[in-house]
Amino acid sequence: MTLGELKTHYPVLYHVSSAGSWSSIQTHGLLSTAAILDLFEVDPTQRAAIERQCRRSSIELTHSTHGRIVIRDQKVLSESKLAGCLSDGLTTEEWLIALNRKVFFWLKKHRFAGLLDARAYRGERQTLITVDTAQLLERYEHEIELSHMNSGSTSPFAHPRGRDTFKSIADYPFDDRRRRRGLDDAIAELTVEYAVPDVAAIALKVEEVGAGQPPEILWERG
Repeated sequence: MTLGELKTHYPVLYHVSSAGSWSSIQTHGLLSTAAILDLFEVDPTQRAAIERQCRRSSIELTHSTHGRIVIRDQKVLSESKLAGCLSDGLTTEEWLIALNRKVFFWLKKHRFAGLLDARAYRGERQTLITVDTAQLLERYEHEIELSHMNSGSTSPFAHPRGRDTFKSIADYPFDDRRRRRGLDDAIAELTVEYAVPDVAAIALKVEEVGAGQPPEILWERG
């Protein structure tokens, strides 16, 4: 895939965070779980429990300097199902560590709409951040990888996954995926390694959405 194809076909990207998180994101940026644990100086024992196991509920951390932040749950990810769908000798712990080092974006609206309607989340409000794809590529091209599947879910199906699930933009088989799945499902996820600290500079709109209520715009560029 080329950068031009990515910008043309997917001009905006979507990130979903916990409700009420925009203030913290403006301050710290979009942080992976690993980046949060680094920033909040979490001790090794608590850190292992957070990033090496599936989180059945969200975890709130506080810090004397950095304030409060929430690490999202992984309710749609089952360790037992994950163990059965991993290849290349990967362990569940290795997969979880890899996921926890990434910041995730959806490329089409139906992807986050499905998340909002999932049984685990349909009663919750969420913060939806829309960002400019071209600006993200300009700043993070070499930290970006693409996935053909929802890598953080084993529900309703535990699709096979392994070391080649995440590919660089240049290595992603876009033409083949588009031919077989159509443009809307040719790419499931775009990830940035570790953090997007300046996301406020490339954001286009921030909304509170979900729970069967109308969207509320929190911030909009221009």
